[in-house]
Amino acid sequence: MSELVRYVRKCQKIYAKITKTVTTTRPMDVKEVLRFADDLVFAKTGEHLEDLQEAILGGVWEGKKYSQIAEVSHCSEGHVRNVASKLWKRLSNVLGEEITPSNLHSTLERRQLFIISSNSGNDFFIGNVNVCKDSQSPEILKTRSPSTPTSDASQPQTRLDLADAPHISLLCDSPDGDSFASRTSELATLETSIVQENCNIAAISGLSGIGKTTLSLHLIQKIQHNFQYVIWRSLRHSPPLESTLKNLLEFLLNKPEIELPTSIPDRLSLLMEYLRKNRFLIIFDDVQTILSSGQLAGNYRPECENYSIFFRQIGETTHNSCLILNSWEPPREITALKGEKSPVRALQLKGIGAAAAEICRQKSLLNPETWENLINTYRGNPLWLKIVATTIQEIFRGRVAEFLKYDMLFLGEELAATLHPQINRLSELEKKLICRLSREANSVSIEQLLQDADLSPSELFNGLQSLGRRSLVEIEERENETLFSVCPVVRQYVISNPVC
Repeated sequence: MSELVRYVRKCQKIYAKITKTVTTTRPMDVKEVLRFADDLVFAKTGEHLEDLQEAILGGVWEGKKYSQIAEVSHCSEGHVRNVASKLWKRLSNVLGEEITPSNLHSTLERRQLFIISSNSGNDFFIGNVNVCKDSQSPEILKTRSPSTPTSDASQPQTRLDLADAPHISLLCDSPDGDSFASRTSELATLETSIVQENCNIAAISGLSGIGKTTLSLHLIQKIQHNFQYVIWRSLRHSPPLESTLKNLLEFLLNKPEIELPTSIPDRLSLLMEYLRKNRFLIIFDDVQTILSSGQLAGNYRPECENYSIFFRQIGETTHNSCLILNSWEPPREITALKGEKSPVRALQLKGIGAAAAEICRQKSLLNPETWENLINTYRGNPLWLKIVATTIQEIFRGRVAEFLKYDMLFLGEELAATLHPQINRLSELEKKLICRLSREANSVSIEQLLQDADLSPSELFNGLQSLGRRSLVEIEERENETLFSVCPVVRQYVISNPVC
């Protein structure tokens, strides 16, 4: 009887703690709401919220009327109402339940709570509050001697903070099918680099929709028990470095009464102490948003230039932790420091190949003998295939053979919209070069490009290298000669849009 009483009392304490936490957790502010909603919509549709949609969502969240939103947005109230109606319908489709201005607060906060709590078997955090167990923050401020974590049974469970991470079931490359099976080698490579070889930085790059975020989420499930802390942060809104460091330190300290250092060097120094004393896995998603447009790949926006110091210090300093960077292109420090024996590793993702047939099955496409042709044309990119498969289902009732008989590469507005921000950020040199490559159906050599692209060897090499880092050129070896081309989807986009 005494054992039963103790068990009941323990359950009562846990319930009371969860109830208290849920009812006292700080509500999401407008920036968090916009980021959360945009991530959900992008993960489901491959599209971001438009400016007016964000203005409406933020305004309604703050209790503003449509007339007030219209005045600030410099448009008519009627137009705001029309866009708002489409926005609520879009959010309803994404979340699988009706969204209205009256239930917006409760629905989004409940969904965010559900996503965080779905990481069962680990500590459950809302913000900085652990509602599953009494946890102590690292005692970095008391002692500064590094230590290596042990792997015995007494080691505390992993603390997870995945509030910024999209739910894995919303991503294109669904974990419920076989389409992720082809990523086994990438997972093994990352696990070896991070867990066995203790690399400091693992950079995952590739085109939008190729599966960087999905791969990272699968990786967390696989290796999280090797870390004391796993933290996911999205850089979608290009936060300044001082904000990112503050956010990380506030979670790690878990003591609001302690005042953080104000300067970036002091905050970075304190964070490095944490990384040395404990074993952290930190994931930065959407790293490309802190990188510059109109320059060669890997350069920073002026206001984000100090991330260069941060990444270099993480990569070059001895510590027990790992930083994963998901980006369309690797930051310049990564390309300079990466190597097989280096503490900085880089993985450029390609398509998922034949495993993409699972996407065709999930979309109920017909004519399986033609799927390979479809997959090759769209280079096994999960998002591209999902978009074109939806088109085939809606127009041709799933008949792939009928779609392919028109012998054309269809992009559509959705697929073109995913390519636009990536092509739009190219430098003038890269635009000139990708236009030249897009005029050729076959691969071309460096000698051919030098003859008619009106570029010096130095310009050509820089342009090809940068396009390669952006995953926008394909390279092949033929008879001891290197040949370059762009994939059919990119070529069609460049031909159809005023890029040059």
